[in-house]
Amino acid sequence: MIKIKEAVIVEGKYDKIKLSNILDTLIIETNGFQIYKDKERLNFIRHLAEDRGIIVLTDSDHSGFQIRNYISSGIPKDRIKHLYIPDIYGKEKRKEVASKEGKLGVEGIDDSILSALFERADVEFKLEENRELITNYDLFAAGISGGANSKEKRKKLLKELNLPEFLSTNSLLSYLNSSMSKDEFITHFK
Repeated sequence: MIKIKEAVIVEGKYDKIKLSNILDTLIIETNGFQIYKDKERLNFIRHLAEDRGIIVLTDSDHSGFQIRNYISSGIPKDRIKHLYIPDIYGKEKRKEVASKEGKLGVEGIDDSILSALFERADVEFKLEENRELITNYDLFAAGISGGANSKEKRKKLLKELNLPEFLSTNSLLSYLNSSMSKDEFITHFK
């Protein structure tokens, strides 16, 4: 696993699943062109860029570059990095036919190629190997999930952290683990 500080922005859930196998960081999907309509998600991406920096990794087709340029347009150049997958022609395993341009997307690229992209990039590696992570149980114990009034407590936490309400539990955990220690989390919720 490659541990990095920056959040990684990808187009879809299959890209996120693919990268989750090689990266230990927060990975956010744009849901393709839905990013144009989802101002809350775009603002969250901008917040991440300010807070920790972002890496954009979209497909190398026309649509991927449109999404990349849209996201990039409102983010300072020193807070964003771009990684580009090579033009490899073929089709993803889950699809019956190749894409319109015939190129593989992030989900179809071999893990070794993706790993090499991140290893060559100027990314901030985290070196906190033995740190105890915040878990789902910690969220439960703090009353943020699975209990009475947990929805309200979760909304309050998300607002306090300036995070969007759509954030999944796994994304919340990833964000919390990248921004505070388990001890800080427990102290905060005593």
